[in-house]
Amino acid sequence: MTGTLVLAGTPIGDVKDAPPRLVEELAGADVVAAEDTRRLKRLTQALGVQPAGRVVSYFEGNESARTPELVEALLAGSRVLLVTDAGMPSVSDPGYRLVAAAVEKDVKVTAVPGPSAVLTALALSGLPVDRFCFEGFLPRKAGERLSRLKEVAGERRTLVYFEAPHRLDDTLAAMAEVFGAERRAAVCRELTKTYEEVKRGGLGELAAWAAEGVRGEITVVVEGAPEKGPEELDAQELVRRVRVREEAGERRKEAIAAVAAEAGLPKREVFDAVVAAKNAGA
Repeated sequence: MTGTLVLAGTPIGDVKDAPPRLVEELAGADVVAAEDTRRLKRLTQALGVQPAGRVVSYFEGNESARTPELVEALLAGSRVLLVTDAGMPSVSDPGYRLVAAAVEKDVKVTAVPGPSAVLTALALSGLPVDRFCFEGFLPRKAGERLSRLKEVAGERRTLVYFEAPHRLDDTLAAMAEVFGAERRAAVCRELTKTYEEVKRGGLGELAAWAAEGVRGEITVVVEGAPEKGPEELDAQELVRRVRVREEAGERRKEAIAAVAAEAGLPKREVFDAVVAAKNAGA
């Protein structure tokens, strides 16, 4: 019989949030694959458990090379426990490749539900939670970041992002440029930790706040795009949206077509607004 792959959630801050089953799995797994074996050791010491099985590292740098080894162990009947530094494996963390490989070999995959920065931030944000989408980390390069943001400029669902603290101000400024400075958002910092903070406000306001420097683990929740009829978008806003897309690398023709589709307007109307702005020197 083949073994079982177990994906286990780990605390995102407070170690007391560890699910009880995590202790059982750590004690009973044949192999424990950890994103950082040193952090795993600190976690097991805090939980008062000693892994009985073999402990191996499984992180971004060796994920491709180590996956076949873990699949072999699973096919040989081992119970393999996968844990990351915080939260659920595969969610912006190592795990997807192993899950896909295990599924391909008809290996059973199960999970120990645990803490999630995505759901915790979403719940605390004060923004709509009935429909949302997780966008992970944005690209580091400014042009690629703008391009990714403009892809979801018209998204109605609440958006959830992870971000590094040293890039937060640039990211919020880019969001304010693409989504609008008044779009509501929440920056959730150090969730479940001693200095937990949730800063809410418009994207422009939050960008100015973040410019002073922010520390800690960051999750950003952004309100979805409001439903707008054609009459609500004036010529100035149409031109702004076209320029945002052009700056992100789109050709003007494609940018005009995309903005027209978002606004529910004929392409000719958006084109005329762009030409009029150019003739006016705006």
